[in-house]
Amino acid sequence: MTVDSSSPFLFVGLGNPGRMFRLHRHNVGFMVLDALAREIGVGFTRHQSQALLTDGRLEGARVYLAKPQTFMNLSGPSVSSLAHYYRVPVASLLVIFDDLDLPVGTIRLSPAGGSGGHRGMESVVASMGTEVIPRLRLGIGRPPGQMDPADYVLEDFQPEELEAMRAGVDRAVDCLHEFVRSGVEAAMTKFNPVPE
Repeated sequence: MTVDSSSPFLFVGLGNPGRMFRLHRHNVGFMVLDALAREIGVGFTRHQSQALLTDGRLEGARVYLAKPQTFMNLSGPSVSSLAHYYRVPVASLLVIFDDLDLPVGTIRLSPAGGSGGHRGMESVVASMGTEVIPRLRLGIGRPPGQMDPADYVLEDFQPEELEAMRAGVDRAVDCLHEFVRSGVEAAMTKFNPVPE
């Protein structure tokens, strides 16, 4: 999958809107985009296609950052609308979301795939009409004991998890730089291995 550096990029973080959800495990997509927005000096001041939106420059390219405000399971129409409006090719679209099957703070970039049971990504795939959508998953760990995953993802991180989570968010932001600079394959090679 080759990225066309002359076209804009669209990075979409998946999460749930509202202050009460801000630090929930399900909102790591929002957390990554908030960190990137701070780094490049932009704020989420616009509403478009049911998303909070901002844009700036990253590695010399125009990049749009979007946080759909539709609640997680209905994210797809917002994503497809923005991709269409800004004429972002699928190779330059990247969706960021939480993954129960990865340890807290671990990141995994891939160029395509199913939803893995993630309802937000399921909605994006359905609306875009393809599974060939780059995605960056950030691990939130498995729920303890017999806890329902649906409840677990709507909890805040535990204090002992915060350091690993912050490191994961920072690593995800670095991965976004590499994605723009060198494309998905190079970014996967550099960032998918677990750091020593």
